Amino acid sequence: MDTGDAGTDEGPRIGFRRHLRAEVVPGEAVYLLSARRVIALHGPHVPALARLLDGTRTLPRLLRDAAREVPAEDARRALDELDRAGLIGRVDTDAAAGATPRAHDNACAAQAYWELAGLDGPGTEATVSGSPVDLVTVGRADLAEARSACEAAGLLVAGEDTGPAALGLVLCDDYLDPGLARIDAEHRALGRPWLLADPYGVEVRVGPVFRPDGPCWSCLAQRLRLHRRAEEPLRNALGLSGPVARPATSLPATRLLGLHRAALEAVKWLAGVRGPDQSAVCVVDTLTQGSTHHPLSRRPQCPACGDDGLVAARAWQPVVPRSRAKADHRGGDRALSSAQMLAAHGHLVSGATGVVSDLRRPPSLPDGVHAYLSGWNPAFAPRTLSQLRGGLRSMSGGKGLTDTDARVSALCEAVERYSATRQGDEAVRLDTYAALGDEAVHPDDIQLFADWQFRERDEWNAAHGAFHQVPLPFDEHEPVEWTPVWSLTHRRHRLLPTSMLYFDACPDGPPDALVADSNGQAAGSSPEDALLQGFYELVERDAVALWWYNRTRHPAVDLDAFDEPWLAALRGTYRALGRELWALDVTSDLGVPVVAAVSRRTDRADGADRADGTGRAAEDILLGFGAHPDPRVALRRAVTELGQFLPAVPGPETPGGRYAAGVPTDLATWWSEATVVGHPYLRPDPAAPPTLPGTHPYQRRDDLRADVEAVEELVRERGMELLVLDQTRPDVGIPVMKVIVPGLRHFWARLGPGRLYDVPVALGRLGRPRRRDELNPVSLFL
Repeated sequence: MDTGDAGTDEGPRIGFRRHLRAEVVPGEAVYLLSARRVIALHGPHVPALARLLDGTRTLPRLLRDAAREVPAEDARRALDELDRAGLIGRVDTDAAAGATPRAHDNACAAQAYWELAGLDGPGTEATVSGSPVDLVTVGRADLAEARSACEAAGLLVAGEDTGPAALGLVLCDDYLDPGLARIDAEHRALGRPWLLADPYGVEVRVGPVFRPDGPCWSCLAQRLRLHRRAEEPLRNALGLSGPVARPATSLPATRLLGLHRAALEAVKWLAGVRGPDQSAVCVVDTLTQGSTHHPLSRRPQCPACGDDGLVAARAWQPVVPRSRAKADHRGGDRALSSAQMLAAHGHLVSGATGVVSDLRRPPSLPDGVHAYLSGWNPAFAPRTLSQLRGGLRSMSGGKGLTDTDARVSALCEAVERYSATRQGDEAVRLDTYAALGDEAVHPDDIQLFADWQFRERDEWNAAHGAFHQVPLPFDEHEPVEWTPVWSLTHRRHRLLPTSMLYFDACPDGPPDALVADSNGQAAGSSPEDALLQGFYELVERDAVALWWYNRTRHPAVDLDAFDEPWLAALRGTYRALGRELWALDVTSDLGVPVVAAVSRRTDRADGADRADGTGRAAEDILLGFGAHPDPRVALRRAVTELGQFLPAVPGPETPGGRYAAGVPTDLATWWSEATVVGHPYLRPDPAAPPTLPGTHPYQRRDDLRADVEAVEELVRERGMELLVLDQTRPDVGIPVMKVIVPGLRHFWARLGPGRLYDVPVALGRLGRPRRRDELNPVSLFL
């Protein structure tokens, strides 16, 4: 510490910092109390010095007054230690000179506040009072009310006589007000930060501070719109360019709370306080007083502050699998464990700034069953108000053996659907199929509808649900948008209609045009494991289609032989629910084990009312599927998928209960009418030996790339082509792959010629291909 001139009392006063109060306990210690902690000081000379560090003495005066009890050198040494610890410093006695006692106390309290923030108290006060703020109101925000709050907080509102503003403070009643785009652009052009706040709702929102080198308002708006997708049909119907106006919900007290919180954040920014929370949206629920922080990150592909060509450029790059060690095998081979994935990507869950609004466990899920819902599913994005009414409950979700597994599964499915929703920056090329030649893949090679389904599409579509709608026949001479996919088989790019690869690709197009589905789409901890999971899903659904529509009999999976503790526990859970659980081996000619798990109610065999109240017994038959080279993983996936449906059907504690609201009609019909007697293919083939753990030999590889190479070889051997589209979004970072193998069939009712008819005969399951009238009349409803 600078001792100054020891011969004079001129100079600054020193004392404990304003945010500390000293209490001397003789014979024990000197305690320094602050709003955050208590510090105990020990030493023979500390009590004597503490009594003198009251802010009224210069250093020379303090040393003289202490000399009776403390030698000068010891005093200087002790004061230096206190100074290095940040416990003492210069005390500003001029700031409150001549002030009333209350004003003096307020000035001291303000200095203490800034010291507690790690700043110089007196200097910070001067900085804040001399830094103008450009106050802007948008929408229904009241400028006079806002100015009053700013002035009460000690802010200098910028005007003609104040000089340039150091910060913009923008108050609005909706963070999606279109006028904010202009305000953001103006501030970025000036290189000036600005703080956004909405103090006018039941939820007060403050932040973030937008900086020229950080995320912009467009980054935030993109996420906010994602969480308000349910408004889009209404906004379109009303012809609105901005958000749908919401009713005002505030009190004078809540508005004051919001205005003063906004003013406080502006004051802190001007003072020099910097922290991660300033890049977040802080939401305060004024009804509960709960608060949440939602960090905002810059979107690398943002058209306003980033490079909007990143996604298109990625699509034109070859997909080159890399050598990558496996870290987790419990739910399938992954590069990261579930815990690692959640730690790395949990920030994506936020109802304000995330791509996933929330992760929540269905309240009626039985103990021991792990599943989560993960917000809006863009695969079912409504275009019209009628679709909105039918789709408000369309959710993404996930499952697993543990709570963490299920959380990560739900997170990844939501990210998968987000990444596969068109956002306008995808690689597209407008052309006709006829002009593209063999560079293009014909949509019919993937859709696999029968000619008769196209001919009878009006009648068919009227009789079937959304999953089974037949589009218009593809016009090879009509220009459409095409997107590149990479052929791992032929090492070249092919082209597919964009609308088959991205959800909501043509929102203004005809409702019966080509549409995307999630088959073969997967998010993973690496591009390689995402690619593998996407391929296994294709294999799974193809095998299920062969079984379901041909109604062939298949061997049981011997659940006892697999001897899995988790499975034994789940079977006990199902028994307690009055349910029977079994599994079928529906593996196809591809050789990748595929399991169909089946569960039915057994507590209504006496004819208890079915769920729709018609008086007939209901078995509420549930289905779940899984595929993986390791049959244990395939079984695990099938059984855990089954559990996702349990909350939608009545349990034994609700006899005669109804199905969950929003259950599609075809699914409710199946649950309430189907029985295993009427659908014997659901039961194991009594003549076939059961599948044991060694029935499908499995040799685990240590490298994910080796698994990808094995998949490439399998597809090549079958004379098919393995196509991949990297749908990873730069702002998310979780790899997402869309895998396509023309010829492999969805388990929806795609009844054209091909494997559906040929493979069961080749495998000896049927003596001849089924005729149209022999196929399962129940279209698979999952």
